Amino acid sequence: MTNIERTTINWMQNILWWIRYSHLLRGLLIGFLILLLLIPISMIGNVIWEREEARNKAVSEVTSSWGGDQSFVGPWITVPYQQHKTEKQTTGSRVESFTRTETKYATFLPETLSITGSSASHIRHRGIFKVPLYTLSLQVSGLFSKPDFSAWGTNPDDILWDQAFLTLGFSDSKGITEQALLDWNGDEFGFRPGAGGSTVETAGIHVPLDGLLEGETFDFSFPLALNGSDFVYFTPFGRETKVELTSDWPDPSFKGNWLPTSHTVNQKGFQAKWSIPFLGRNYPQQWKSDSGFNGAIDISRFGVKFLVPIDNYRMGHRSVKYAALFLLLSFVTLWLFEILSGIRIHPLQYLLLGAGMCVFYLLELSLAEHIGFIPAYIIASSAIVSLIAVYSAVVLNSRKKAVIVGLITAGLYGYLYILLQSQDYALLIGSIGLFVVIATIMYLTRKINWYEPKTQVEASEEG
Repeated sequence: MTNIERTTINWMQNILWWIRYSHLLRGLLIGFLILLLLIPISMIGNVIWEREEARNKAVSEVTSSWGGDQSFVGPWITVPYQQHKTEKQTTGSRVESFTRTETKYATFLPETLSITGSSASHIRHRGIFKVPLYTLSLQVSGLFSKPDFSAWGTNPDDILWDQAFLTLGFSDSKGITEQALLDWNGDEFGFRPGAGGSTVETAGIHVPLDGLLEGETFDFSFPLALNGSDFVYFTPFGRETKVELTSDWPDPSFKGNWLPTSHTVNQKGFQAKWSIPFLGRNYPQQWKSDSGFNGAIDISRFGVKFLVPIDNYRMGHRSVKYAALFLLLSFVTLWLFEILSGIRIHPLQYLLLGAGMCVFYLLELSLAEHIGFIPAYIIASSAIVSLIAVYSAVVLNSRKKAVIVGLITAGLYGYLYILLQSQDYALLIGSIGLFVVIATIMYLTRKINWYEPKTQVEASEEG
């Protein structure tokens, strides 16, 4: 063997020795393996997105037939009137004047508006997906004053009282399940489809008020039965608006421009009450068709979202966010065993352990679609903890050390579950957990001389 060959062999042996026994190189290698495992983690994240899209498609298919989210607007009175404009037209040297007449619409809101309702929840299935729905029964009542045009200086002869109508708006009118009858000062009238060409941009139903606006005040009431999903919103159209809603849904999320003045929530459902004066909204009691208050009306909505208690896909996304941290802590645990006990773990064994941890997220998602998130999490985490503990017994050649690895891994999954359930305190819990982990690593490695790995002689003797 020539000197060059001996030099080459010694050089390669030194490199392999440094890779095996250098703490710095081992740490860098472990970091590289974690980055490598982030590739399948990102692919799992894409799988969660795809399953979530499939769920959303199933929900859309069911709600398109049943009824989507419901936004209740009104009622209000629309009165058409004629507006005359004098315009000039030049023909050669002659200037001619003519009057152009247009039909405009004026909107008038009720003095008082009271809505009392109750909802019952339903679960429909599309394949393996559950779609939460509700039926809503409302009783609407209130008081209108006679529409007053005096503030605008409109000529009484231009007001088209015989074309006035009352409108009730919805975001999804196909959810109406029963014929609604309007009680107007003691007389009943049937609603007709369509919003009637009012100034408020929404689908809905209407009742013609021809000959019904003779008087100073008008009491009204009507029942309404609707199908819907996801949420229900109301608008504060009264000078004083009161809404009371009761439901058997145990997880409401109150949304919109106003929160309830009072509410109770328990496992049997919720009850909420709103009392809203018109001073809190950004539109008046009456306006003309060119005023453009549709944006302000939309902003003034308030109501409740029928929140799904545990969204499997939202939990899946949140779990994957902590995947890199889990891999890091697990690998650091094994790395500490290498440093403190002299055991050597092959990079391929690190990869196999990391692959097992990646499979956890697929198990969690696939099981949650069938049995729910909490049982799925328990089964998936128990399976992975058992897998890692059994494999560690072989890798570390010690049942005692394998038990320690299993307990640490179980603690990590328990810690993750707490993070997933405590969204509001996730940052605080995560920060404290990281501090404890770093402090523990610093304590365990406090006596290690990072600049002086084992000599090659010691390494050969140990081998």
